[in-house]
Amino acid sequence: MTKPLASTPGPAEIAKLAKGAQTRAAIVDAALSLAAQEGLDGLSLGMVALAMGMSKSGVFAHFGSREELQCSVVREYHERFEREIFVPALQVPRGLARLLHMATGWMGSTAQPNDASRLYGSLYISGAVEFDDRPGDVRDALSESVRIWMDAMRRAIVQSQTEGQLRSDVAPDQVLFELHGIILSLHYETRFLHGPQALRHAATGLRGILLRHAVNPEREAALIDAALAPCLAALPDAAAPASVSVLTS
Repeated sequence: MTKPLASTPGPAEIAKLAKGAQTRAAIVDAALSLAAQEGLDGLSLGMVALAMGMSKSGVFAHFGSREELQCSVVREYHERFEREIFVPALQVPRGLARLLHMATGWMGSTAQPNDASRLYGSLYISGAVEFDDRPGDVRDALSESVRIWMDAMRRAIVQSQTEGQLRSDVAPDQVLFELHGIILSLHYETRFLHGPQALRHAATGLRGILLRHAVNPEREAALIDAALAPCLAALPDAAAPASVSVLTS
C-alpha cells in the first residue's frame, strides 16, 4: 500500500518555523551571555525569560527543560569557539604556525574582558569546575566539546612534529598537557585574581614550552615571538615593541 506523501508546508507554516528558530537562537544567545557571568549551573529558565522579556513558559516551550537549555548553550559556545579560534587557524600553514594561532587565540579569548558581543572567558574551564563530578547530559556535552578541541590541538602538535619543527621523541599528549596547563593558569589568574600580568606570564610560558620541545629553538624563536607579539600588544600597560623585547630577552 502506497504511503500518502507528506504535505508541503505552506508559506504561513514556513514563516512560523523560521520565527521559532530565530526566537530560540536569541534565547540561546542571551543564555550564553548570562552563563558567562553566572555560570552554567546558575542558568534558570526564569532568569533567561526575564532577560528576554518573555514568560518562563515561553522559554520552556523552546527547550523543554533547564538541562536542554544548558546543553544548547554549550553547543552554541562550541560553535562560536570553532568559528573564532579554530577556523581562522586553518588558513595558516600547518605545523607550528597553526599551533601557535590556535594557542594564542585560545589565550586571547580566555583573557579578554567581559564583552557580551564576543566570545570571552572559557566555558570549557568554568563548566568543568561546575560539572566535573555531576554525570548527565550537560557534563557529556561539555566533555565532548573539550575532546573535539583537544583533538584539534593534538593534530596541530603532530603536524608540527611531521614538519620537523617540534621534536618527534616527545609524546604529543605531553606537549598538549603542558599547553593546556598554561590556559588553565591564565583562566584562574585573569578571571579570579584579575592579575594584570597574567597574559604576559602565559605568553612567556607558552614560548618556553615550545622552545623546549623545538628541534631547532633558534630557528623557531622568531616564528614564536612573531605569533605572540599581537597577543601581548593588547595589554593595556605595554606597547607592542616592549612586549616583544620581553619575549626575546
